[in-house]
Amino acid sequence: MTAHSPDGADDAARAAVLHGLQRVVQETDRYVDEVGARHGSARTDLEAVAAVVEADRRGEEHSPGTLSRHLGLSSPATTALLDRLERSGHVRRARSGTDRRRVVVEVTDVARDLGRDVFSPMAAELRAVLARYDGEELALLGRFLDEAADAVTRGRRPTDG
Repeated sequence: MTAHSPDGADDAARAAVLHGLQRVVQETDRYVDEVGARHGSARTDLEAVAAVVEADRRGEEHSPGTLSRHLGLSSPATTALLDRLERSGHVRRARSGTDRRRVVVEVTDVARDLGRDVFSPMAAELRAVLARYDGEELALLGRFLDEAADAVTRGRRPTDG
């Protein structure tokens, strides 16, 4: 840990980091909108596919209900989204392997291919940036990003009073 400077330099550095995060978020939003449009996919469709792919990667299941909560959509909007994604071949609804009464959303190879096509160019650019940092710097950046994501999650929760 480094000592904090008393002259306001820390405040300026913090402001610069927050501005940088804001730019990353804005540019990522633009990227998703522009590249998704080139592939005929709306933002919500891409977010849904990404959520299902990520759950699959972790060995977890997404039900329509959990996907609805994850995306902040109503039940009817989630049904329409899933209908659209099923028609395009990106997901399929199936019975859960652990509870046959539950319906789960499964990702298809079409969705995995879309994810690769959409996000590989951005990931390649980010890997090139990360290659300029050493292991200690990467560990610090990783820790910061995890803590920043947790802070954003806490910040979106309603406050008491």
